[in-house]
Amino acid sequence: EAYLQSIWPSVLLVLKKHRCDGELNLTEGSITVKTTKKTWDPYAIINARDFVKLLSRSVPLSQASKIFQEDMSMEIIKIGTFVRSKERFVKRRQRILGPEGKTLKALELLTECYILVQGKTVSAMGPYKGLRAVKQIVEGCMQNIHPIYGLKQLLIKRELSKDDRMKTETWDKWLPHFKKTHLKRAKRKKVRRDKKLDYTPFPPAPQKSKLDIALETGEYF
Repeated sequence: EAYLQSIWPSVLLVLKKHRCDGELNLTEGSITVKTTKKTWDPYAIINARDFVKLLSRSVPLSQASKIFQEDMSMEIIKIGTFVRSKERFVKRRQRILGPEGKTLKALELLTECYILVQGKTVSAMGPYKGLRAVKQIVEGCMQNIHPIYGLKQLLIKRELSKDDRMKTETWDKWLPHFKKTHLKRAKRKKVRRDKKLDYTPFPPAPQKSKLDIALETGEYF
């Protein structure tokens, strides 16, 4: 909220440039975008909504304002529901970034998208084809498939697309395929019962207390 409040005058300038208007309500914690009488593009309100969504995910204003371009789309991928364990979630989210952010940078270069990992969401912004690849790799990473497999596929596809002869052929034999391997666990030993116990619908008799035993034997008296 503090970040949005500080840049709100600049946000209004961007919205007014595209014939839209906005309202920041700090008491309710909500942002409203709306069209004006000067709005001529019907899709401008959708772009304004996506613009505000990106700002709420801490995307810089200069980057978020590019959503108004014709070839730009955005996707906010929720990654918090894939893993229950917090430690495992942090490790898998770190895989998306990679050492010193190199994996994320490689993914941005291959997909031509801007990607920001924030909390339990991944904000992506770019062409539709690149966004689809980003979503597939990010969701695969949270399902324990390393992003390097997705990056290899993107590299091979880019090289194959340059060859005119390969446009009419299938690329399956050149693309790497990932197979999940499950570790074998030790099987539990089954306890065999030689004699089958007779079934009775009645519960077993309760154990006698020391007082009951003393009364039966006469020691109590």
